Amino acid sequence: MGKYARAFAGIACATAFSLALAGTARLSGQDLERIGPVPPTATSGTATQQARPTARTTPSAPATNEVGSDYVIGPEDVLQISVFGVPDLNQTVRVANDGTIAMQLLGRVKASGLTSDQLRDRLETDLGKNLLQHPQVSVFVQQFHARPVSIVGAVEKPGLYQITGPRSLVEMISLAGGLAKRNTAAPGKTVYVTRPAGFNNLKIVPGMKKLAPDKIAINLKDLLYTQAEGLNVQIEPHDIIAVSKADVIYVAGSGVRKPGGFVLENRDSVTVVQAVAMAEGLAPNAARHRARIIHTKPDGSHVETYIDIEKIIKDRAPDPTLAANDILYVPSSKSKAAAKKTVETIVQTVSGFLILHP
Repeated sequence: MGKYARAFAGIACATAFSLALAGTARLSGQDLERIGPVPPTATSGTATQQARPTARTTPSAPATNEVGSDYVIGPEDVLQISVFGVPDLNQTVRVANDGTIAMQLLGRVKASGLTSDQLRDRLETDLGKNLLQHPQVSVFVQQFHARPVSIVGAVEKPGLYQITGPRSLVEMISLAGGLAKRNTAAPGKTVYVTRPAGFNNLKIVPGMKKLAPDKIAINLKDLLYTQAEGLNVQIEPHDIIAVSKADVIYVAGSGVRKPGGFVLENRDSVTVVQAVAMAEGLAPNAARHRARIIHTKPDGSHVETYIDIEKIIKDRAPDPTLAANDILYVPSSKSKAAAKKTVETIVQTVSGFLILHP
């Protein structure tokens, strides 16, 4: 009987120990978001007695998911989190759409927007407050699902887009609703692609320029309409796509029939006579001898030049050119106040103009 009693006591102790471990791993009312088995870790000794784990990067992943240590965690990424010496706190979690993960003892912790090292530091700080002594945490990005691409500039829906597979430049512009159709954001001639990892292996073709190791410029018209080979580059996670806005010149004052901002489109400049034509001609009471060209310098200052449109039209004076953001101001001969308007007042007036296509 003594032998059976000892065996029964051993079974009871093992069962109690298993239940105790299960109770430690389970937190009442908390979603742990475990999605797979956790690799075994060292269990002997305490965290303070063991050497700090040195692994700080992700385990081997498919070539399409390889990123540097500066990879920023995002929604749907799968993280493997280990607390050295405390295996019951090890878990594999998926980042929720709100950017958080559910951690034992801590509840929901913000992970999106952090690198693995930054998240590790945050977990160590939070666990070390009142829960563990000198916790040592490792964070590995097991699966990369957050693959953001930024699209800005003259597109219908600029913003941050998550790509789940290979995408070309044209496909990304389409995802953003295509080129902008609103007058105030007409597309220009160029689309820029910035890639943090650089374009070391990219073949530069006609219609493309490499502005810097991490930035290229592509002729937008050639990209969309000629389908020239090599221009429709493959987009990678963390690329930034910027569609330039069209250059604009402005014609202001009551001395023209239809003042406004006018897109240069495929031209780099227009002449004064062309600008007047874009504004549907001079008004009957135009002060033709008191027109002005206002040019904005790179430092934001303005240069003002008086011109005589009457002489220009009659070929008695050269026809000056207007470049991007220049203003042609034609006052009315009936308004002395308008003729005396300051440059600052004129610039403020044109800032509210609609952009018009000639």
